[in-house]
Amino acid sequence: MLKTIPTHQVTLGMHIHALNGAWIDHPFWKSKFVLNDPEDLKKLRASSIKEVVIDIAKGVDVKTSETATTAPAATQPAESVAEQPKTPEEKKAVARVSAAEEQVRAKKILQESKKAVTTMLNDVRMGKAVNPGTATALVEEIASSVSRNESALISLVRLKTKDDYTYMHSVAVCALMIALAKELNLNDTETKQAGMAGLLHDVGKAGIPLEVLNKPGALTDDEFTLVKLHPERGHAMLMQANILDEVVLDVCLHHHEKVNGSGYPHKLKADNISLFAKMGAVCDVYDAVTSNRPYKAGWEPGVSLHRMAQWEGHFDDVVFKAFVRSIGIYPIGSMVKLKSGRLAVVVDQNEKSLLTPLVKVFFSTKSKTRIPVETLDLSKPSANDSIASHEDPATWGIHNMQEIWA
Repeated sequence: MLKTIPTHQVTLGMHIHALNGAWIDHPFWKSKFVLNDPEDLKKLRASSIKEVVIDIAKGVDVKTSETATTAPAATQPAESVAEQPKTPEEKKAVARVSAAEEQVRAKKILQESKKAVTTMLNDVRMGKAVNPGTATALVEEIASSVSRNESALISLVRLKTKDDYTYMHSVAVCALMIALAKELNLNDTETKQAGMAGLLHDVGKAGIPLEVLNKPGALTDDEFTLVKLHPERGHAMLMQANILDEVVLDVCLHHHEKVNGSGYPHKLKADNISLFAKMGAVCDVYDAVTSNRPYKAGWEPGVSLHRMAQWEGHFDDVVFKAFVRSIGIYPIGSMVKLKSGRLAVVVDQNEKSLLTPLVKVFFSTKSKTRIPVETLDLSKPSANDSIASHEDPATWGIHNMQEIWA
């Protein structure tokens, strides 16, 4: 028998059947379990989950002196996101700056990163070992930028050209891994490991011919088989360079594994894939699908998240939810439709609410014309508007999104 109760009535010994609320909001790795750990109870009460569905046939019932409503478990909407504020212990106090302010510094970091990564991969192609010092310095710079504004550098690196993809993809995944590590409350050492793993995860592609990597059309079966060798080749290259960090090696080797066991190279399933490799899988795919490639244009960020959420068996659910929180359900550069009927592009996140970012309004769907650009902070009552949906710019014939927000 299922029973819906307020979170404050939850006690140890209850069988949690569902956590009512937004799909991205709960702090646990599984959604159905017996609550036996006092620390888990603290996490639940500290979260923004207001109601919990318990199964009294499998666990402790609520005390008879307290009231509860019998109800079926609620279905959590895939598009819904709630805020999950962090405690001071979970997120170190770093002076946050606006995306616009950090983008000035981020552009310089990306310029230097491109040079460094290009040199690093070219050296590998010529048989030279990876320089750990260069990689460490890059990770430090990228981590500092993400600490000041979690989205600024990430949003800019997404704008790489198709010719830059091979080099800048590693920088993008490094930044995404760092942001995700912070969201997962990993410590400083683990966060830097995640960043280094992101930077070096695709080093094995230096051993794949450029004409295959940059082929504008579909790969042949033989070419795809060749590309699928890059995790193992990269792992060998890192070992040769005496880069022996277990996290870096693991992510390099296993970032293409899927939780349903259909990935490569070892077809690992959920419990056999490390947390860091699961993180690498999400970050690698997100940057790939949002970037312009030789054979296709990148998807809009918000649309990409929606599509990735529907790929059952591909990503670890909890890691994916944390990833969405780390970049925002409406990432910078996303086009959205407001309830007023206007189109806008997201230009910055609101720390307190993933649902109310800073946007630039620029188009009226009612008159189907451009309107004067207006910056709107949706978190303020004066905005008198809210987001109704993600939108694909191509649907509206809009091709200059970069000019509007960047």
